[in-house]
Amino acid sequence: MPGTRVGLLLAAGHGRRFGAGDKLAAADRGRPVLGWAADALRGVALDARIAVVRNPALVPMLDGFAIVAPDGEDQSASLRAGVAAARALGTGRLLIALGDMPGITADHLARVIDACTDDRPAATLHNGRPGVPACIPGALIAALAGAQGDRGAGPLLAAMNPVGLALPAGARRDIDRPGDLLP
Repeated sequence: MPGTRVGLLLAAGHGRRFGAGDKLAAADRGRPVLGWAADALRGVALDARIAVVRNPALVPMLDGFAIVAPDGEDQSASLRAGVAAARALGTGRLLIALGDMPGITADHLARVIDACTDDRPAATLHNGRPGVPACIPGALIAALAGAQGDRGAGPLLAAMNPVGLALPAGARRDIDRPGDLLP
């Protein structure tokens, strides 16, 4: 239904730089990396939550999320699959977060979705460039449906001229390698 606020958790990457094991299941500050991002999305007032996952072992961490599989092997496959599921819900606002950013908080996600308008997205700035977490208004979600390759949503977001929000201190960390994990 129009006006529906949907959270999309992208958690289907290959994690090639991480090495053996699934980085999203690895312990960071005493719990799985994916658990931090999932809880942040659970802390935002949303009508629905979708998680795109490749590894079925991650599904038990995603109570309250509709589970979707990626539609291919490239990085954009998870975005396309999540966008398709969100569009089927008639999404009015699509809040996109990554499973490998354990420092993102529900407060930041709420600010991102609140800054999104009917005709202008909001995005977190990474070194001055828009990226995720981001919120896309329903009228612009279709532009993400054709994402291709391994560049993610950044170039598509930049073309949409989003409202930029600063990334809070401590939230910049993402998990790419085992050394990125905190004890």
